[in-house]
Amino acid sequence: MRKVNVILMAFVLLISTTILTAATNPVIPTTNASEEIGELLKNPGFELEVETTAYVTFVVNKDSEIVVLSVDSENESMKKFIKQRLNYKKLESANKQGKEYIVPIRMTAE
Repeated sequence: MRKVNVILMAFVLLISTTILTAATNPVIPTTNASEEIGELLKNPGFELEVETTAYVTFVVNKDSEIVVLSVDSENESMKKFIKQRLNYKKLESANKQGKEYIVPIRMTAE
């Protein structure tokens, strides 16, 4: 019985350590960065039928360029548009390099 308790405790510690180290806390960028991203995404080349929101996860590299990691949206044309417009575009605002950011992008139907 004692061996079972020791094994169970070791398993719980292993799982909890793994979960705690795997969790990341992405940061929402400063308003200046959000405004710059908004400018980069102006005038899309397609029209939407309904308002759509996408969540863009990115990091800033050592050259202050946006590196898009993922775009969470159901609209494929919106995903492609965001990746093309944002990937490797330089940010003027000061953001920490290597830190993961999440930005919600809302596009409205016209």
